[in-house]
Amino acid sequence: MNLYQIILVAVFAVMTVLGFIVMGVDKRKAQEKKWRIKEATLFAFAILFGGVGTTLGMYIFRHKTKHWYFAVFFPIFALIDIAALVVGIIYLGKL
Repeated sequence: MNLYQIILVAVFAVMTVLGFIVMGVDKRKAQEKKWRIKEATLFAFAILFGGVGTTLGMYIFRHKTKHWYFAVFFPIFALIDIAALVVGIIYLGKL
């Protein structure tokens, strides 16, 4: 594994963990009736390589599952992120 592949995997892992944490934090804030994380921010994490983490967080914390746009787009972003990771690792392995 070359340096670029390691960086790609590290970014994927960090964004996955951050996406999961953000969903958990927002769920807790919702339960405590406190200031919430904007939906645009949640989508930004999902789009920027955090799709797996936000999707897992959505179902594990049972947060935003009744909003169709989260239930549809988060898993799509997760699949795109996984595909981009695989393609990136393959492509970067040829450099």
